[in-house]
Amino acid sequence: MIEYGKNLCSGISVERFLHVVFYSTGKVLNECDGDKGTGKVSLAKNLANLVEESRIYSTDIEVGDGYGDKEIGKMALAKNLASVAQESYDDNEIGKTALAKKLASLIQESYDVHEQKLKPKSHVEVKRSLELRIKKKVKEQFKNGKFHDLMMKVIADPNTLKDAYDCIRVTSNVNLASDGDNLPFESMAVELAKGSFDVEANTYLISTRGARVKKEELIFPKLKLRVVQEAIRIVLEVVYRPHFSKISHGLRSGRSHWSALKYIRKEIPDPDWWFTLLINKKVDDCIFSKLLSLIGDKIEDPGLCGIIRNMFDARVLNMEFGAFPKGHGLPQEGVLSPILMNIYLDLFDREIYRMSMQYETSDSCLAEEHGPHSKLRGWFRRQINRNDVKQYNVGKNTGVRIHCCRFMDEIFFAVSGPKEIALAFKSDIENYLKNSLYLEVDNQADILACSSPLGVKFLGTLIIRRLKESAAVRAVHKLKDKVKLFAEQKEESWDVGAARIGKKWLAHGLKKVKESEIKHLADTNSLLHQISCYRKPGMETDHWYKVLLKIWMQDVNAKSAENEEVILAKNIVEPALPQELRDSYYEFQKRAKEYVSSETASTLALLPGSSSSPDSVYVTEIIAPVNIIMKHLHRYGLINTEGYPRTCHVLILLDDNQIIDWFAGIVNRWLRWYSECDNFSQVKHIICDHVRMSCIRTLAAKYRIHEAEIEKKFDQELSRIPSTEEIELEEANTELISQESQFDGALMYSINYSGLCLLSLARMVSESRPCYCFVIGCSASVSCVYTINVMERQKFPAWKTGFSSSIHPSLHRRRIGLCKQHLRDLFLGNISLQSIDFGAWR
Repeated sequence: MIEYGKNLCSGISVERFLHVVFYSTGKVLNECDGDKGTGKVSLAKNLANLVEESRIYSTDIEVGDGYGDKEIGKMALAKNLASVAQESYDDNEIGKTALAKKLASLIQESYDVHEQKLKPKSHVEVKRSLELRIKKKVKEQFKNGKFHDLMMKVIADPNTLKDAYDCIRVTSNVNLASDGDNLPFESMAVELAKGSFDVEANTYLISTRGARVKKEELIFPKLKLRVVQEAIRIVLEVVYRPHFSKISHGLRSGRSHWSALKYIRKEIPDPDWWFTLLINKKVDDCIFSKLLSLIGDKIEDPGLCGIIRNMFDARVLNMEFGAFPKGHGLPQEGVLSPILMNIYLDLFDREIYRMSMQYETSDSCLAEEHGPHSKLRGWFRRQINRNDVKQYNVGKNTGVRIHCCRFMDEIFFAVSGPKEIALAFKSDIENYLKNSLYLEVDNQADILACSSPLGVKFLGTLIIRRLKESAAVRAVHKLKDKVKLFAEQKEESWDVGAARIGKKWLAHGLKKVKESEIKHLADTNSLLHQISCYRKPGMETDHWYKVLLKIWMQDVNAKSAENEEVILAKNIVEPALPQELRDSYYEFQKRAKEYVSSETASTLALLPGSSSSPDSVYVTEIIAPVNIIMKHLHRYGLINTEGYPRTCHVLILLDDNQIIDWFAGIVNRWLRWYSECDNFSQVKHIICDHVRMSCIRTLAAKYRIHEAEIEKKFDQELSRIPSTEEIELEEANTELISQESQFDGALMYSINYSGLCLLSLARMVSESRPCYCFVIGCSASVSCVYTINVMERQKFPAWKTGFSSSIHPSLHRRRIGLCKQHLRDLFLGNISLQSIDFGAWR
């Protein structure tokens, strides 16, 4: 019977086979019921007939080894089918439907297993599964309210180190099935267990080059130490991540830059004042000792604290408050820096809760006057459910409300209440940071009114509040836009017509000059004939005409005009037009400008029912820094001083796809970062009018052909850079949003918001000087070596522009080798500079 059952797995399509199962089962069971002595052999023959019917049904399918041979095996499926059929035969109560259901469910289970194995896991899923194995080991060490022996039992384990190394490779977008570095995990585990792991020997230093450049140094970990740091990071996150405050949005699962901005936009009702605190302090021994004491409160492990101390002494932690934005994939941000910063600032988060409760509940008299409920009880309810703000009557007239949002070392505050309360609260926060956490605070950050048009800068964007437009206001603005557009169209038509007539006048003048040179056509009484005596002998006709035009332009003071078309329109065309036509045109333009520039309130007063409009409502908006983006496009050579797209000469030596990937990387970052911004339409305009055209002109300069030919030649490749603001941008944004679900604020930290860096081709790799990819975990050979160009170093906090804002100056003009896949990943934002081993060449 097994031999016949094997035929069921010989390459038949599962989808086509399921239809035949329900059709043929009746025949098989009828024969079995009619002959009780048929037995297993007869039933197996009937199953073989069933397979034969499915073969006839699916003649268009190519027969091969099929799904069964690849996933569950022919023999196993045959045995399962035979056992199901035998159960159905032995039990006379099981009818045709039961056998059909069992056969169908068995095939469906096999198909589900096949689909599950064919679907590849995302980077987040792979990294989550790797960290889950370490998490289970960490949880086993929890006893009596603390974690014990994490270094000995968890970190100093070859399997843990191997999983940490695989996590690094996943973050670097390296296939785990490929060959990696042959690290001695066993010996590393022994050294960690004995406490003999030499931290300083596993570091390397990079410093700035040049005699006139300020000397700055940056210490990186070698691969062994990088693996140990990754293992420690995972362990610390397992211990502390569940206990972090909800006002913290950095390095958190399900939280990111946008979760912080969305909280400010949607969950802070009616703030009166807001401000940000700028912390600037390089971690010293005092801060680090306090940090180790905090770690000791939850972890009882001298070995773990000892190796972290050794990293601090070796200056390889690279932990610094301020100085550069965190979470942007900058190489100077250490592997352990984010989790250690969150552990340290968690004290600040808890103090914010205490101060908020103190300020919100201090005015007990107002609490008794304005409501029968306890204000303290209301505060606790709001912490439990902040979304239901209307239930507790939160607003300007209900007393003091304090809101805080923190992403690593960038902190935002919003206060509802008098300015005196906001000033006192800000002073208390600054004193706590200075006296308790030993951090320095920039006093230049002023408290701004939320109604101020200046707004506040946070996480590289601008946060402002504006009056929400009512339906009547929107109708007025829409009408104004239509009037403005109509007036611009009429002005354009007027200018085009005047320019056409002016050019005809110039042609007519040249014709008259030429006729004056012909005796039988010349008019002896004309002005041209009278001034021809001033013409030099042998002067060409065109030259003589230009001299006459030059004299005329000096007479009409043409230097004050914008261009030649304006000169002709004002001095030649318009004076020849009827006075009524000119007056009507200029009167129309005057009225249109007055209407467009008029106050909205005065226009609303003319609308019926405008007096019954509801109270003014303010909304919070997130604004992308468009002006800053344009300045950076000019700095990177994508546009000129006038704002027009130009050739980016640094990229010309790269391959065609690499050039397009570089420009597509800017677009992907903007679509990912600014899609929820309220001025996203301006960003779309920059994408279509500047970035795409700069890419086309760069390729045109490379091949020295016309831009139209470039668009035809690279039509498919250029589709990655949208050319229209409506359809293509919506499709690209939808695709990026679907990819956004694969990102996790904790697992893929610093990748989603890593900026684009500028690489130029340094040299080609020859056989005499081989080179391998610098990305950690990748051993592929490279064909080119590239140079990093550090274009800027913004002050903290930096604007988000799509480019890397604060790459350390020691990496300027450093050469790195990248394979084609990882160069594309770096351009498109799938990896960051943190995945590159800059010490591969020393």
